[in-house]
Amino acid sequence: MKSDLLRKIIEGALMAAGKPLDLSRIEGLFEDHEKPPRDQIRAALEEIQEDCRDRGFELKRVASGYRFQVDQDLASWINRLWEEKPKRYSRAMLETLALIAYRQPLTRGDIESVRGVAVSSDIVKSLIEREWIRVVGHRDVPGRPALYATTKQFLDYFNLKTLEDLPALSEIKDFSELDPALELALTPDQATGPVAANDETTIAAEENLDDPTPINQSKNSIGGISDLSEAEKIDE
Repeated sequence: MKSDLLRKIIEGALMAAGKPLDLSRIEGLFEDHEKPPRDQIRAALEEIQEDCRDRGFELKRVASGYRFQVDQDLASWINRLWEEKPKRYSRAMLETLALIAYRQPLTRGDIESVRGVAVSSDIVKSLIEREWIRVVGHRDVPGRPALYATTKQFLDYFNLKTLEDLPALSEIKDFSELDPALELALTPDQATGPVAANDETTIAAEENLDDPTPINQSKNSIGGISDLSEAEKIDE
């Protein structure tokens, strides 16, 4: 297949899909007799990425595959297209999400022992419903508590390819260094001690605090340790 045609097909598919496409999904666009080799698909993707460098959008590789997205430097202007304010989440929810991202897999009890306060079941439920965390197993202790880890959707939302793309916890000294899109109440000093905070009992209460923290999809800002598993990686 000619390179120009392959690029057009891939560009059209990425525009129409409305979600990231991995190499397997892109291969599935073609009949067996016309299917290009993966090296040719990768080369076409690299050419598309290069063509986007001086434009208002980019081709970004995230956990689930490749997608077109607005250049992050333009977010302050593009966001004015929407009158609604960005959704805000409580510090308690963000602390919980940060702990799972840093130390996964964790049980709810693990999170409570670090934060020093009870974790509302609504927080865990909300993170699961948003598909940012999932149950990956159960600890072999009485009660068999669920073990939680982050998902591909979590990585996609925060514009990441793998957890290795997150800044190391040791690099984060205070909240001011974190991207305002996801300010997390977890610093190196707090990683080994309790966090002074109070959980609310409902998500409605959590999302209407006097000092809420906004989440903006345009950038990532939390740290991690390693990728989850081969099953969580993009098809190569």
